[in-house]
Amino acid sequence: MADSPVGDLIRNRAVEFAVILAIGLVAGTISGIVGFGSSIMLMPVLVLVFGPLQAVPIMAVAALMANLSRIMVWWREVDWRATAVYSVTGIPAAALGARTLLVLPPRIMEGTLGAFFLLMIPARRALLAHNFKLQLWHLAVIGAVIGFLTGIVVSTGPINAPFFLAYGLVKGAYLATEAAGSLAVYVSKAVVFRSFGALPQDAIVKGLIIGSSLMAGSFLAKRFVLKLDAEHFRTLMDGLLLLSGLTMLWAALH
Repeated sequence: MADSPVGDLIRNRAVEFAVILAIGLVAGTISGIVGFGSSIMLMPVLVLVFGPLQAVPIMAVAALMANLSRIMVWWREVDWRATAVYSVTGIPAAALGARTLLVLPPRIMEGTLGAFFLLMIPARRALLAHNFKLQLWHLAVIGAVIGFLTGIVVSTGPINAPFFLAYGLVKGAYLATEAAGSLAVYVSKAVVFRSFGALPQDAIVKGLIIGSSLMAGSFLAKRFVLKLDAEHFRTLMDGLLLLSGLTMLWAALH
């Protein structure tokens, strides 16, 4: 008896989810080591499988879970003062950015961010060479800017990295604190999406399923982070900033 079209569709969808979950596990592990990268790795696959309109809200839900898992893994090392100062401006800014996203094409913003990522590599090293450290109030300003940008584009994780590192956080403390601040910003973005009907129930369910693989990757990443010394960790961050910048520029030009 020949397979029915419905049966073929179910099997194909199962294969697609299996591939996405496998990529999500890898992306979750990498982002669990450096604090970002899951959206950059997953978004092309989500767009291919679900289309661009569904991919953005699905990734928004999955990113919430990824950040939550990093907080759970490094709970004891979260700098709650830094998180609060960053979030108090980041939350309303993200809501404003998400509203802007609904009427503003993000291509120009992606290109600008890509160039910014590349410029931040020498800038971060210059700050480190001069022993410059950000103060707590700087995080409020940074939260407002990055919060707004996060509302507009899919991922701004690489932007946070040099600033939280310049504040003096590294390894587990950086991963946990950046994740806590990002979680607050992503929740704000998700609430705006939901209020405008841009976060349907189906996207939430898919995001939760895919986000589970990102969470698993965060827990796997802990053993790798513990083995890295601070200098190798910063070098790894520079490499990911380079990759992220080039990826964003490529996305803006295609």
